[in-house]
Amino acid sequence: MEKAPVDISRTCQLHNPSLLIGWQTRDIGQLASKVIDFLIEEIGGRESAEIKPLTFFSFGGVRVKEDLVQVPKSKFWVCEKNNLLIFESDEPEFEHYKFLNAILKLAEYHGEVKELYTLSGFISFTAHTRPPRILTVFNQPELKERLGGYGLDEMTWEGPPAISSYLLWVAQRRGISGVSLWPEIPFYLSAREDPQAIKQILSFLNRRFNLDLDLGKLDLEIKDQNEKIGQLRRENAEVDQYINRLESGVELDEEEQFKLVKEVYEILGKRG
Repeated sequence: MEKAPVDISRTCQLHNPSLLIGWQTRDIGQLASKVIDFLIEEIGGRESAEIKPLTFFSFGGVRVKEDLVQVPKSKFWVCEKNNLLIFESDEPEFEHYKFLNAILKLAEYHGEVKELYTLSGFISFTAHTRPPRILTVFNQPELKERLGGYGLDEMTWEGPPAISSYLLWVAQRRGISGVSLWPEIPFYLSAREDPQAIKQILSFLNRRFNLDLDLGKLDLEIKDQNEKIGQLRRENAEVDQYINRLESGVELDEEEQFKLVKEVYEILGKRG
């Protein structure tokens, strides 16, 4: 192993596993954390290794979530039955290249990884009632061809590269096929959990890896959220107008976006 600070708690050799990676730092719609928690619970993931935060994260400030201090974590779980390796982490603040290489080296320690998948939500200016899409970025055309029947859409983006794109580049240099999965999340749900996007990704993974997941609980959460927003639309004509415009493909201005986010956030929190 390279001299990155790591701690291996469980030795387990998988056979050409797939590596699934979720980032917590900007967890839009709580997508990555909820998907990974669901998988670990449903398919029996066991913690196997950790990249220690030393040198990669600043401790001058910490994140707080639901009144709890969030210490940076970078952990691996193995799912032997399904030949899956799962990694969940905050995005490193320093030594990015060293950190990403440490991920792949630890993955290779568990078995020669054949494919990797990264999870991140993509903020969309569409309505929650429109059919969602999973946007993708691939590092090799062969994987893109293999996933051609899964209903994925290509992402077009101009701006600074995300950590997932950097990881795809590092993986490509090691001969590992990879794809970043970016399910669309309506902007007014981005600060809360979006069960529809979570189910969408889990459905893809269920099909791809034959996981036999029961997603019924998510159906109930989607129904509950839709009912609350539906009630808000009936009670608030302005909100209904905003969502109607989004359904028609018309963008809102910043003030309208702010109002919609505020109203939806409050209704989901109050009645959640």
